[in-house]
Parts: sequence; C-alpha cells; structure tokens
Amino acid sequence: MKRPIRLPLLVVVALLATGSVPVAVAHGRVRAPEPLGVTTTAPVSAENVRVGVLVRGGAHYCTASVVHSEGRDLIVTAAHCLTGIGSGSGGIEFVPGYRDGRAPYGVWAVTRTYVGDGWKGRQDEDSDVAFARVGSRGGEEVEDVVGGNRLVAGRGRSPVGRAVTVVGYPKARETPVWCTNLSTAYGDSQQRIECPGYTGGTSGSPWIDARGRVVGVLGGFQQGGSTDDVSYSVVLGDEAAALYGEATSG
Repeated sequence: MKRPIRLPLLVVVALLATGSVPVAVAHGRVRAPEPLGVTTTAPVSAENVRVGVLVRGGAHYCTASVVHSEGRDLIVTAAHCLTGIGSGSGGIEFVPGYRDGRAPYGVWAVTRTYVGDGWKGRQDEDSDVAFARVGSRGGEEVEDVVGGNRLVAGRGRSPVGRAVTVVGYPKARETPVWCTNLSTAYGDSQQRIECPGYTGGTSGSPWIDARGRVVGVLGGFQQGGSTDDVSYSVVLGDEAAALYGEATSG
C-alpha cells in the first residue's frame, strides 16, 4: 500500500508562495491547506457546495460538480458515471452540497448528458469525462444558486506537476472528503494523484487547481484506479474541450 506524499515544510512554503498549492479563503483570511496527501472531511464552504452527488434509485453513486456555462446549468463528471443512459436523464439527479442525507441547495434533475465518441464507442479510458445539463428550479439555474468553477481544457493545458485538490463523495459516507497533493503524469494522456480514502462513489470528483479551476475529473485508468490510495484523471485536452463546447451550445 502506498503512503501519502509528505513534503518538507520549506517545500510547502515555496509552493504556497508560487500559488501552486490551493489555499482556502474564509472570512477574508487566507487559511493554509491541509498537509499534502492527507484526506479529511471537506469543510462547508462556498466553493465546496458546487460539488455534489449523483443519485439514481435513491442512492448516491458518483460525484459531479458545477462548471461555468452560458446556460448556467452544466455539471461535469466521469463518463463511466453516465454509461448506458443515452442522451436523456436516466432518472439521475444532482444534489450539490449534499450532507448527511440533506439537500440544502435542492435536488436538480439531469435532463441531458454529453459523452464523447471515444467512450461511447469503446469505453476508451482516455475519454472518461462527461457533462450533463440539469433542469431549472423555481426559475433559477444551478449555477445561480451555488456558483460554478471554470473548466480548463485544451491543448497545452495539463496541470501535471502542480498541486490540485480533489473533492468527492465516497458511497460509504454522507459527507465529502478532500485532499491536496501534487499531480504526476501517467502516460501522455492521463494524470494521477496520491491521496488515501478515495473509494467507490468518488468517480467524477473535480480536480481543482490553486485558481479554483477544474483541471481534471476522477476517472480514466481503470475508471479512477485500482486502489483507494491512488486516483487518476484524463488530461483535459482537445477532446474534452470539444465536448464542453458541445454541451455549452446544446
């Protein structure tokens, strides 16, 4: 079993100075992140409530998060979380900011999904990212309620070598976990991160960089990894950018 990476204090300070490690801001004060490679319960914050669970059949089974779009109704997750439901909803709902069985920001029905040809055709691990649109509630879109993170995708946009924070919901828990660590390359088209405790249900978790941007989605190699201590994401390149464009203009 691999252990979390722990960097010396001087290295952490240097990373903070360059903006390579995400830093939380609470009540106008900058708060240092958790030690690198340590997984803990994610606190309630304006940023974390953009992450939520996907629910089908009364149980949450994957993670998703709100990303900015012109329609203000778009979420991103792993393609394998939406497999087999075509372009419709398949009875899936998104619950942002889910905690202890409660839905403080409402339950949003998935109305359309966007899965790339690489995944639909052969379940290509390098295409394990997808988008979905959710219906409005009371005249409001989901991004109006919880906000949305900017998605960074396209050629030359790889975050490999920088620190990212992964926020997700294990199926065995009713609260989200988070962990910050340095991402490393896995081949030419994927990235990996060492953080313990990312069990089933965390597929689709956003990888968020120091500027609050989504730069990865937990999935890819073996649908996110074969152990709970190492997780994977596709590098969000041109294919992901094209799919995002399709979803935002759909």
